[in-house]
Amino acid sequence: MLNKYPLWKYLMVIATIAICLLYATPNLYGEDPAVQVSAARGAVIEVSTLDKVKAELDKQDISYKSVSLENNQVLVRLNDSEQQLLASEILKEQLGQKFIVALNLAPATPDWLQSIGAGPLKLGLDLRGGVHFLLEVDMQEALVKAQDQMLQDFRTDLREEKLRYTAIRKNSNGITVRFRDAETRDKAEEFLNSKYADLMLPDSEINGQFILLAKMSEDKLAEIKEYALQQNITIIRNRVNQLGVAEPLVQRQGADRIVVELPGVQDTAGAKEILGATATLEFRLVDNKADPYSSRVPAGSQKYTTRDGRPVVLKKQVILTGNHITGATSSLDEFSRAQVNIDLDSQGGSKMSRATKKAIGTSMATVFIEYKPTGEKTADGKSKLHKIEEV
Repeated sequence: MLNKYPLWKYLMVIATIAICLLYATPNLYGEDPAVQVSAARGAVIEVSTLDKVKAELDKQDISYKSVSLENNQVLVRLNDSEQQLLASEILKEQLGQKFIVALNLAPATPDWLQSIGAGPLKLGLDLRGGVHFLLEVDMQEALVKAQDQMLQDFRTDLREEKLRYTAIRKNSNGITVRFRDAETRDKAEEFLNSKYADLMLPDSEINGQFILLAKMSEDKLAEIKEYALQQNITIIRNRVNQLGVAEPLVQRQGADRIVVELPGVQDTAGAKEILGATATLEFRLVDNKADPYSSRVPAGSQKYTTRDGRPVVLKKQVILTGNHITGATSSLDEFSRAQVNIDLDSQGGSKMSRATKKAIGTSMATVFIEYKPTGEKTADGKSKLHKIEEV
């Protein structure tokens, strides 16, 4: 005796199979060789950018399937990889450093399938190919920066508390402070202990000099290294978004390494340049007493050039760095001009308050410091970096 099922069950099975086949259809269309243009720092993708890309391609008689604005990026679909490479070289030359031009593969799924949410299966690095990076975070540099910041904080704190010292300098993972007498040293030790609970502050007396040794505890060292690693992971994830890679992998490996996998990315050099650049922010006061057009710069100050080419003299003392920024938003001021609002941690807020309280009426500048790979190697095999500073 044969089993019989109601007609609706057969129809449901057929409908399910039909829907599965429909959503599997995008895998049959393959991918188009594409050139992706995204904005670098200080640039914005606009309709005029789209028009310029089209004009440059038409000028060089490069045939393309389409040029569209997608996810704040210009996506150029081309007929073959030869045209893709040619278009990439031309756009890099014509658009300059303000835009990132990268090779990629764009799904050729028709619009009507995309409108119902259908897309090709996301293939990993092993099936699709792409780029695999293993990045090492320079922990020693992170510790040096933390040590420099601690040295500056000690100078400011002891000066404000009127605790005079004869010398202060860096040592291994800490600071050495020399005093004229034991009483001042003991007061400084008590004060610094109350403010910096994560430091070890043993005192000593050598050849009649009263010394206070400030060393970072193991927990503090681990905290600095962990923060440096997590900060780099966040930065790299933001930069990977510029490449428009589907399902990228960015994760830590061990104590100081980061694994980055970018399926489908063809431009290894471009991806390496984007991911390899490092940057930081410094807030400094403007030296209003110095003449920016003079060849002489006062001790304790440094001359810079703004983005629009104007010279400006800034104090060398750094008020705070980008490490203290916990958030940032853009808005308009009372004159409808663009402004950026930043949120600081408690330590950063105290530093900013202390510095600005004594500098009412003085302008403040933000120094953007970026290190980009030069493509050259050092004797030990590490990439050489080029330092770029902008005010």
